[in-house]
Formats: sequence, structure tokens, C-alpha cells
Amino acid sequence: MRYRRRYEWRGYTPRPMSSRKIRVVVAKPGLDGHDRGAKIIARALRDAGMEVIYTGLHQTPEQIVETALQEDADAVGLSILSGAHMTLVPRIAELLKQEGADDVVLVVGGTIPNDDIPELKKLGVAEVFTPGAPVQGIIDFIRDAVPA
Repeated sequence: MRYRRRYEWRGYTPRPMSSRKIRVVVAKPGLDGHDRGAKIIARALRDAGMEVIYTGLHQTPEQIVETALQEDADAVGLSILSGAHMTLVPRIAELLKQEGADDVVLVVGGTIPNDDIPELKKLGVAEVFTPGAPVQGIIDFIRDAVPA
């Protein structure tokens, strides 16, 4: 009997990795100063084999979109705990579309009320991750959402 790898006994089958790393911009828009969650996600994405560009705190929507364009990002992850998501996210989504980068996968994490999630998805957000979302679920979502 051969030994199974750890993921096999859990019923998980790894996806084939492409030769190109997924590039993700992780950003903290607005005046929110709490970045621990963003740093945890950035490190987890990096450990999962993605290239992560962390913008730091207090970024404007224009700065975030400019970084995504300059870095040729496949995805942008926004961490918002301030409650300004219905102001900041629509602006970022609009700027991405204006710049022809509507193929960039936009994900949002933070304290987002459930009532706001459908509206954010209508604006072009691929997924919203609320507190307690499993880190592996975020990794898997980005891998599935970014074309190989």
C-alpha cells in the first residue's frame, strides 16, 4: 500500500499550476489603519505560490488601480474594515473598467454587511470574504478565478 499525500486523504485534488505565477495586488483603501488581516492574506497568497504586491495603508482608489496596471496584476484584493466599502469599491471597479482592466479579478475582504454583498457583486466584485472566511478558500477562489 502506498502512502498518501496529506491532501489526498482529505479528498482534495491539487490543481495543476501554470508556469506563470498569479500576480495579486493587496490594498488597504481609505483611512482604515488596521492591516493585520491584509498582511495575513498577503503572506498566505505568497506561500501558496502567488506573487503579491502589498500597497500598504491609506491608498486612494487611483493609487490602487495605477499599481494594478503597472504591476500587470491578475487580481486585486481590497481589505476594508472602515465601513467605506460602498464608496471605495465602486470607484475602484469604475477605474479598472475605464483603464480597460476589467479582466482583473476584484475581491473584497473585511467587515462587509451581508446586505451590501449583492450590490458589490453587481459592480464587478468577483467575491466578498467576510471575517472568519478560511484562508484556503480565498487562495482556491483566486486560483480558480484567474485564467491559466
